[in-house]
Amino acid sequence: MTGSTGSDTDLDQVILPAIPPVHLLSGQVPSLQVTDRLHRGSHIVGRFETSGLAGFKVAAQGRPLRVLLTLSADDRSVSGWHTGKPAPGGPLTRLVQIRSQGRLRQCVLLKGRRSHAKVAFDLAAEEIPDDGLVCIEALDIMEGDGIGEEVRRIVSKRIAPDGVAGVRLDKVVLDEPPEVDFDPDTLDGSRCELSTLISAGGLANLNRQGVRVLRAGMFVVNPVLKDTFGATGRVTLRLGTKAETASLIPASWRRVNSELRWLRHATKKLLRTAGPRVERVLNVRDGEAVEFEQRACGNVTELELSSPTTSPLLVFVASGRGAQATLESGISH
Repeated sequence: MTGSTGSDTDLDQVILPAIPPVHLLSGQVPSLQVTDRLHRGSHIVGRFETSGLAGFKVAAQGRPLRVLLTLSADDRSVSGWHTGKPAPGGPLTRLVQIRSQGRLRQCVLLKGRRSHAKVAFDLAAEEIPDDGLVCIEALDIMEGDGIGEEVRRIVSKRIAPDGVAGVRLDKVVLDEPPEVDFDPDTLDGSRCELSTLISAGGLANLNRQGVRVLRAGMFVVNPVLKDTFGATGRVTLRLGTKAETASLIPASWRRVNSELRWLRHATKKLLRTAGPRVERVLNVRDGEAVEFEQRACGNVTELELSSPTTSPLLVFVASGRGAQATLESGISH
């Protein structure tokens, strides 16, 4: 039996804080001190039962902190997964708030059963308490305060209820903000999402590059890290169109045309299709309409708006029949 000295007892536990830079890949690490409706994992940090929280003890030592998260959805990302009696339902779009230290940082859209999303934000030194507890919350867009009622009204019929249910927190990276970040002028649609400026449903492959299909009919423009892509001034997002796959075309079309004939027809039709139309842009925090400019050229629309600084923006996009809107690229001014 191990003895004790002084005021120590055998029941005392030494809590080892996470010391940046650190990659947290498991829910069994000692620094994960607080969980609320998060089931700890061994190869992931954990899986949310529903909207919940993870709190990490971090040795920040009075310095600012950069927080990078990886979230994902899979076949188990449904309500009731933790009870063994999952609720039936399709892979509807999820709209999730990511908060830290009580403040909204970014929002993510997850669509489908194989989608990954990145989140990135900085915490100022004064936001980290003396005990070093850094809290990360994932909340359904319908929960909590500080979200515009107009936003909730519009998205209520477009998104899955209990959107955080079963969502995985795959990785948490804690680091000091670098002095200078590489800041490209242009990113393709997928890289815009990987950079966390855009969230359009999550990427099935985080290494993917190229055009990003906007299947949800909306996407998020997030506040991003200082000195990174889209962080200052204005951004221009180049939206295009893509022919819907044959499986999305009404049955009457499939009966009349073979898949090859339909593809030829769709291609010709797409060339004559107008570009996507941005219907509105709303501030997620207060629900107020945000000013923007859109310029159409053939089947391409350029959306220009100010880079958000304190609240994500929700962009609603409409495209013509037989076509889906796409994000081709983003330009940071």
